[in-house]
Amino acid sequence: MTLRVISGTAKGRKLKDVPGDTTRPVTDRVKEALFNILASDVRDSTWWDLFGGTGAIGIEALSRGAAFVRFSELNRTAAGVIHENLDHCKLAERAEVLRGDAFAFLQAAPNRRFDYIYIAPPQYKEMWIKCLQLLDANPGWLGDECEVIAQIDPLEYRELSLANLSEFEQRKYGSTLLVFYEQRPAG
Repeated sequence: MTLRVISGTAKGRKLKDVPGDTTRPVTDRVKEALFNILASDVRDSTWWDLFGGTGAIGIEALSRGAAFVRFSELNRTAAGVIHENLDHCKLAERAEVLRGDAFAFLQAAPNRRFDYIYIAPPQYKEMWIKCLQLLDANPGWLGDECEVIAQIDPLEYRELSLANLSEFEQRKYGSTLLVFYEQRPAG
């Protein structure tokens, strides 16, 4: 599968893939659908691409005008690919790549608030659930109107009981399900 940037300042640039099967690149169809849903809200927003992989989601956000994207990735090779893709797309100055465990990052004291947090972990290990539970318990990461988006296989889905986040939408594209969460209103 050829990875590329669909729209924005880096439109048409090909992205390097991570060798092997350690990552699960998002298809152009899912990426395009996601950014059509978010539309102009991407401009000037801040993102955290929790399981960065190739960096395709965060790079697409930057290309479309996001102010900042934090990528976190445990795999050393994948983190290197994110750096290469950011440099190739000339977007590195508005991004940071943290190599380490997403769960450890989520449990740390928040040092920034995000408008979007994108969760696309390895499948069938319930890692997306653990991420949502950690964010729910540590809501300082969430900006005022933050949306948390989980990219999972539809077979993995289940309703979650969360105190600070609530599901508000799902979109299915073949074997990919995007589940959208927002902060519950205070009070």
